[in-house]
Amino acid sequence: MGKRAEEVLDLDYEGLVDYLHHNHSIYMRIDSNIYYITDANFEAWRAQDTSKRNHKDHYVDCTDLCPTLDEFLSIPFVHGCTIKEVFPQCKFYASVKGEKE
Repeated sequence: MGKRAEEVLDLDYEGLVDYLHHNHSIYMRIDSNIYYITDANFEAWRAQDTSKRNHKDHYVDCTDLCPTLDEFLSIPFVHGCTIKEVFPQCKFYASVKGEKE
């Protein structure tokens, strides 16, 4: 996991999909919740709740692992909605590699 950048990214929904394909992780804020969206070793996608940490001090998963980005994006994990459904209310931030949140 990396550190959440300060600057909000200017992305539309398709831009988010492209960004994830190229960068493999992003922070997403909706209301007071911040999620870390990432691929797990380039094999599966997941969202993690940044307000919760496990015994290894890693964010806690709030979705199952999904083999494809499209499948992950169809999971209604944000207040019962998919990322596409809540996209207008979200802000996205780059994950700066090599630094912790």
